[in-house]
Amino acid sequence: MLTMEQIYNIKYMRKFEGKSIRKIAKITGHDFSTIKKYVDKEDFNLEKTTKSKREGKLSPYREIVLKWLTEDKNAPHKQQHTAKRIHDRLEELYPNEFNVHERSVRKFVAKLRKELVIYTDGFLPLEHPPGEAQADFGEARFIENGITYDGNYFNISYPHSNGGYTQLFKSQNQECLLEGMKAIFEHAGGVPIAIWFDNMSTAVKKIREYGKRDLTNGFIRFMMHHGFQSNFCNPNSGNEKGSVESKVGYHRRNFLVPVPEFKSLKEFNKELLKKCDKDMNRMHYKGHGLITELFEEDKLEFFKLPKVPYEVYLHQFAKADNYGKAKFDGRIYSTSPKMAGQQVMFKVGAYDIDILDANSNFIVTHSRLYGEEKESMSWGPYLELMSKRPTALKYTGLFNQLPTILKEYMNQCDYVTKKQALKLFTKMTADTNMNSAIAAFEESIKYGTSDVDSIWATYCRLTAGPLPELDVCLSETVPKLKTYTPDINVYDKLMVSGGLNQ
Repeated sequence: MLTMEQIYNIKYMRKFEGKSIRKIAKITGHDFSTIKKYVDKEDFNLEKTTKSKREGKLSPYREIVLKWLTEDKNAPHKQQHTAKRIHDRLEELYPNEFNVHERSVRKFVAKLRKELVIYTDGFLPLEHPPGEAQADFGEARFIENGITYDGNYFNISYPHSNGGYTQLFKSQNQECLLEGMKAIFEHAGGVPIAIWFDNMSTAVKKIREYGKRDLTNGFIRFMMHHGFQSNFCNPNSGNEKGSVESKVGYHRRNFLVPVPEFKSLKEFNKELLKKCDKDMNRMHYKGHGLITELFEEDKLEFFKLPKVPYEVYLHQFAKADNYGKAKFDGRIYSTSPKMAGQQVMFKVGAYDIDILDANSNFIVTHSRLYGEEKESMSWGPYLELMSKRPTALKYTGLFNQLPTILKEYMNQCDYVTKKQALKLFTKMTADTNMNSAIAAFEESIKYGTSDVDSIWATYCRLTAGPLPELDVCLSETVPKLKTYTPDINVYDKLMVSGGLNQ
């Protein structure tokens, strides 16, 4: 059932814009008969309604389902709950009491959607020989470390078995495309013999006459390394890779609803691959058998993984400014004060960026910036310079990132002590990492041992780990003692019937 706003738009396009019914159906995505019904409809009075039937077993879950559907309004359309996802979540939340068939949940959700004016779309699968695959991106929102990203998830579908895998990214650039394929190839244990793509700009530079395509160098390099054949759909012909079109929706509904929240995108992607494995333990939609068994037929046709793993990255040179900062993709990354005014090299992956000097010596690693993120500052390479200018600490971004207890300590230090403390902080950060250095300072200050020697001793204790247990070898002159085993049975003699023996 369409909303009034949708019906109005249909009438408006027909009456005032003169569009045909077929054109309106194409624009809106609704079928011809639905459009014709509302084009011809003249009576829009409120219809009489009958008392709704009792919801029976589902009535106790009405409020939580309404809550999920209401929250969906703030999520991307493609990450909203389906009836199946709601059924699965209710089973997970109430394993000992929820016993309702999925078909009943569908009817229940449909009724609530009418109240909230929500509707969904579907997809159609296609068939292909074993060993082939299809690939495509979808859009998805997620939250990493409290930051919301409107990113993309890469999908590979194996049409013969109806198996598939997905990986979540903050973009759909070439590094994300290749990293997604590489991770899935390695997890599945083989490379599809042929993969169907749409004409994504990360793979196709230009479409020429008679279907010829100019491919990007990075994509060609990756394709040659793994040995698979690439096929590209005709423009605006998504039906040519209908399996992955369906899988994009399936992965979103089952793995990305509700909006996922986690600490590490890399770790989340590892878990996604495991979830996809588990998901294959279900029947093929045509009843041909378990997907996991059919996927073994796909794997028999796969090419072997290359002996040398492919390293996904691109190189780009830049010149650092007077602060040792350089730009990539319009975003600023810190390098080192020693690199001020010099050329540096960005080694860019899907997740991280390594910065190297002109001789390819490593300087620092950053998490790659996406979305609204504009600058990344890694203070490690700057600590040595800061320890020589301790009074400047208070005016740096690093100072604001320190815990309150450490900021108060630095403020109370005189010039000499602050200089010593910063040198020690630099030494500990270089030895392990900044978090370990902060932890050592915090614990020492907390227990009132704030001189640099005590802080260093605390750091060594925290980072050394448990001490090994040493075997003590006794001299032969030490007499051996007999093993004494106590006999508690003697205490039973003190017990008599009815209580203790007086």
